Amino acid sequence: MSELATSNQILNIAAYKFVPLTELGTRREALRTLCVNLKLRGTILLSPEGINLFIAGARAAVEQLLERLQQDPEIGALEVKESFSDHQPFNRMLVRLKKEIIAFGIDGIDPRNAPSQKISATQLKQWLDEGRPLTLLDTRNHYEVRLGTFKNALPIGLDHFRNFPEAVDNLPAEVAENPIVMFCTGGIRCEKAGPYMEQAGFRDVYQLEGGILKYFEECGGSHYEGDCFVFDKRTALDADLQETETTLCYACQAPLTIDEQQSEHYVPGESCPYCWERRLAENAKTSTD
Repeated sequence: MSELATSNQILNIAAYKFVPLTELGTRREALRTLCVNLKLRGTILLSPEGINLFIAGARAAVEQLLERLQQDPEIGALEVKESFSDHQPFNRMLVRLKKEIIAFGIDGIDPRNAPSQKISATQLKQWLDEGRPLTLLDTRNHYEVRLGTFKNALPIGLDHFRNFPEAVDNLPAEVAENPIVMFCTGGIRCEKAGPYMEQAGFRDVYQLEGGILKYFEECGGSHYEGDCFVFDKRTALDADLQETETTLCYACQAPLTIDEQQSEHYVPGESCPYCWERRLAENAKTSTD
């Protein structure tokens, strides 16, 4: 882990692993008790297919949790992504049991035993530096893509990750002409998106290992434009993994850049430009019905 943070900063970690887990109820109670005692906040998802976690707290407490998890013979070593903040980005500590650690709803996808091939952040940067022909496929939701993405990336066009299979069916044929490198925030969505695309007939599919956050950690903002949306109170991180001034609209939960916060339609706690656009669309529809 990095030693760049000062002692009063909060360490934020994200990690996941596809691995068969048993005794989920017992694990849930033990982990919740440990995290509460360590004054950690965030979310741990447990399912028969593995573990997914987003945790923040004091470094010593986070490291104690990681030690406990990695000593578990069913979990073992974890690849951890980290960043720092000067405040706690989570409101509470949750440990939840789920059918899947990333909701997808498609049978036969097995990231543990039949994964897509991965490409490291440094390898992807090299390919982009060389101008190698490829398709960068952004598997995130519309509102995430709007805040930032790789230059010339193709957004697959999602309102929710469960819509990914339908979006794949609508991809233009030329997407398959070059290698496809898909990416998301931390990598977990691509763990299922990649195998699905291979099942759908795409043959040269890679997933960016560790996602955008790992790319920022190892390569900075090279070939990337904008910020990266994160699912906590920080809202978005820049290429230095620092919190930006992006905020969320209280009414519709749309992320708002600094420029969007200057809009006449942005009223903190009440509305934003996207609320306004939605209302105009609804009014137009009503007037034609």
